[in-house]
Amino acid sequence: MHHLSVALIVFACVFCSALVGLYLRTLLPEHHLSDDSIGVAKLVIGLIATMAALVLGLLISSAKSSFDTVNAEVTHDAADVILLDRVLAQYGPETQEIRGLLKHFVANGIQQIASGDPAQLATMHSPEALKRGEYLERKLVELSPQNDLQRRLQARAIDLADTAVAVRELGLLQASGSTPTPLLITLVLWLCIIFGAFGLFTPPNATVIIALFLGALSTSVAIFLILEMNTPLNGLVTISLSPMREALAVLGQ
Repeated sequence: MHHLSVALIVFACVFCSALVGLYLRTLLPEHHLSDDSIGVAKLVIGLIATMAALVLGLLISSAKSSFDTVNAEVTHDAADVILLDRVLAQYGPETQEIRGLLKHFVANGIQQIASGDPAQLATMHSPEALKRGEYLERKLVELSPQNDLQRRLQARAIDLADTAVAVRELGLLQASGSTPTPLLITLVLWLCIIFGAFGLFTPPNATVIIALFLGALSTSVAIFLILEMNTPLNGLVTISLSPMREALAVLGQ
């Protein structure tokens, strides 16, 4: 809801700037609205609009790239977990306890992410979460292979566990990204100037007000989506947990 509040504030600022522009048009002397004055103002506003469009496009591209990266890492992690479980199954019945721990850890992780609760998501970064991963890896190291096949399977299982833990931590770090506040404030300021100029240059009527309203709404929605995609583990726009749920369904079989 924090992101929704930010988007509503942006909408209010931008739309109110447009209304202020409409009001100022009625107060300014006629010579301030001459063709020469408006021509110069339009050139300046065009420059600001270009910069705002570039920054907005950059933020959207960066947020989408971050979202897609975390989504891909979840799929990668799910595949590694399935492979690890199958390697342990090939090793023999002595890995049953480790396979049970693996399934428990995956189920717990899915539950924490699906909850969307910031407190539960924070526990995924805690020392306890790292210790659980280290405990699983230690159990793999403590296996006592009896032949060359089991030794190869043990080495493969340790590699897969290391990769899964690394991918998980990388995904968590990238999922906690945020939009730089100074950049966001600058963008909103530019949008306010642009919409204020729209109101200043246009005679007020219902069509103009509706157009300005829709424009302000569109920009605030864009900023809302940027903020949401920068936090893909919680909020209204989240990554898909289907790969992890499918992996959980086959673990231990």
